[in-house]
Amino acid sequence: MHVLALNPGSATLKFKLYDLAGGERVLASATVDHVAGETTARAAEDVLRRCAPLGVHVVGCRVVHGGERFSAPTRVTEDVLAGIRDLGRLAPLHNAVAASVLEAAGRLLPGVPVVAVFDTAFHRTLPDVAALYAIPLELGRGRGLHRYGFHGISHAYVAGRLTVLLGRGSERTRLIVCHLGNGASTCAVRDGRSVDTSMGLTPLEGLVMGTRCGDVDAGLVLHLLTSEGLSAERVGQLLNHESGLLGLGGHADVRELERAARAGDARAGLALDVFAYRVRKYVGAYVAALGGLDALAFTGGIGEHSTLLRGKICQGLGCLGVELDDALNETASAGEVRIGRGAVEVWVVPTDEEKQVAREAALLASQGR
Repeated sequence: MHVLALNPGSATLKFKLYDLAGGERVLASATVDHVAGETTARAAEDVLRRCAPLGVHVVGCRVVHGGERFSAPTRVTEDVLAGIRDLGRLAPLHNAVAASVLEAAGRLLPGVPVVAVFDTAFHRTLPDVAALYAIPLELGRGRGLHRYGFHGISHAYVAGRLTVLLGRGSERTRLIVCHLGNGASTCAVRDGRSVDTSMGLTPLEGLVMGTRCGDVDAGLVLHLLTSEGLSAERVGQLLNHESGLLGLGGHADVRELERAARAGDARAGLALDVFAYRVRKYVGAYVAALGGLDALAFTGGIGEHSTLLRGKICQGLGCLGVELDDALNETASAGEVRIGRGAVEVWVVPTDEEKQVAREAALLASQGR
């Protein structure tokens, strides 16, 4: 079975065509950078035309927000597309783009099952104590205004790999996964199930990100709307596109910030320190929530490649059994590498969202649903 996995992001389109009958062999793959909106859809059309002669039996596509409606991989219909577009109000950088990619797949590969795989689905196991905001319950539960979490496809893949690397099953295993990239989130995993995660109703909550602010006082938003006189649209633009590392340090790219910090730029150094501090706080909180920790994993573009930030994040976590081996951390460059020497195993585990999407889409298609 040939499964095409499409992964549209806020500025990229990644794809891999797998032969799942051939040991998950990759037949074609690429990353298209600097795309957004309509250009992502056009890039997806090029990918679909390129892969069609190789034979595509199933298409799977990552969709960021599934809301209350979509709790598992779902075969795409016009009604499903409308639901995904409607949820774009909660994930404005992502859902509309994913819907356009899914529509293109259905149009260019008629008769081929097209499956939406949702980033929020892995977090549907969050208990109420982690999922609910302290707002009136009729809003939180009744209108679906609660924490959904994101990066679930990546967190599920890395958590699965961690259990293999630990040489044990998922039962009675406590893991923390740090998916750190332009978008960033942490996830606490107990017995293979997500029990807490840093993103919330939207991908804006939680860690400091490339251009997103992460956690802020809700009163700050009210202040911007009232005392500063900004419109709701302007506040959304400010918090989603002009904040985070960009707002603090002047660059959204960690590589640029690290170069600037080495050259003595205090502002860049501050942005990196704030980023690491926020992640470290979440790790500490999740150790408490899990009642201990067996392994910590770094993944995503920053998690896999920034030696500096991995080191900053782990500083001071020795009391929790998290201790980096500086030499291993410095030399970890590719693949799955253990970089810790304490009681808690610390790993760099490259994520593979496309492989996870392909697996989940193929499973749904094989069930005839």
